[in-house]
Amino acid sequence: MNDYKIPAQSRIGHVHLKVSDLQKSLDFYCGLLGFEKMVMYGDQAAFISAGGYHHHIGLNTWHSKGASPAPEYAPGLYHTAILYPERKDLAVILKRLIEARYQITGASDHGVSEAIYLNDPDQNGVELYWDRPKELWPVDQDGNLTMFTRRLDIEGLLQLAN
Repeated sequence: MNDYKIPAQSRIGHVHLKVSDLQKSLDFYCGLLGFEKMVMYGDQAAFISAGGYHHHIGLNTWHSKGASPAPEYAPGLYHTAILYPERKDLAVILKRLIEARYQITGASDHGVSEAIYLNDPDQNGVELYWDRPKELWPVDQDGNLTMFTRRLDIEGLLQLAN
C-alpha cells in the first residue's frame, strides 16, 4: 500500500462549500475577490470560477441555509487556498481588501509562498497566496525543503499594487 503515489500532475479541482446565505457568499467571492458566476441553480447553489473554468468553487445552501458557522474547534475545513499567478496579483487583491475595509486575519511569509488570510461570510477560512519560483524555495544544507512562518512584508507587497 505504501508504494502508490498520486500522479504528479494531479491537483485539487474545486472546493464545494455549504453556506448560510448564497447572496452574501456571491458578494464575497465574486464581488470582492473577483470570481465569475458560471452556473446558478436558482437561489440554492452557484458555481464560480477564475478564467472561465466550469468551476473552482461551488456554493450551496442545500443543508445550511440560515445556519450558524461551524464551530472553530471541530473537525472540518481549515481554509480554502486560492493561488494567484504572480506576486503583483496578490498585491492587487490585498489593496482591494484594505480599500473595502475587509477584515484580514493574518499575513505570512512561508518561504515558499506569501499569504493573506481572511474569513468568508460563513467564517470559512480563506488563504490568498502566490508561490515563489521553486528555485527560490528555502532548503537546508542537505537540500530538504524548510518552510516557516514569518511576518509578511505588507508594505513591500503593496508597492506592487500601483
